[in-house]
Amino acid sequence: MPVKYLEIRWHGRAGQGAKSAAQMLAESALEQGKFVQAFPEYGAERTGAPMKAFTRIGDQPVLVRAVIENPDVVVVIDDTLLSPTIVEGLDEKNGLLLVNTVRDFDWIRGRTGYKGKICKVAATDIALQEIGRGVPNTVMLGALVKAVGVVPLEAIEKRIEKMFLGKFGKEIVEANKRALKRGYEEVECGEV
Repeated sequence: MPVKYLEIRWHGRAGQGAKSAAQMLAESALEQGKFVQAFPEYGAERTGAPMKAFTRIGDQPVLVRAVIENPDVVVVIDDTLLSPTIVEGLDEKNGLLLVNTVRDFDWIRGRTGYKGKICKVAATDIALQEIGRGVPNTVMLGALVKAVGVVPLEAIEKRIEKMFLGKFGKEIVEANKRALKRGYEEVECGEV
């Protein structure tokens, strides 16, 4: 019987924090006793270029070493990337598409053709309000935790403290924790 992992494919632009979010989620799950894997895939390595990141989380060691072609969840950090190719391999019956956008569910469906479960959150707006920068990754992590329940929100908060405190200071840590909580509280999921 094949081992099953929760597989998440992140789509964003370089500089928006998709790689960091994938890593933060994996490290939070690791601290919860899970087996994990997180890695990025870049095209042209420049700020603003489209990129992908991947996270696998499971109860058994992660032995596969390949990009995620059939994800359980697709997280889109930049809605300008939405297209039918973004949702390739995402099951419409059991999958989830999570999008950073202020637009409505019909717009998302129109851009992607995806007929499965969609959740959305205005992550960039929240990041600007709470952090003062348009880097929406912690907001998206909060929304993902609410939509999927893969790790407790507190686990992500602890990871933010560990990753950011020494580097950025308490004020940035608290701002990111507020952004995380707002993502958790403000994510909306549409009917299939």
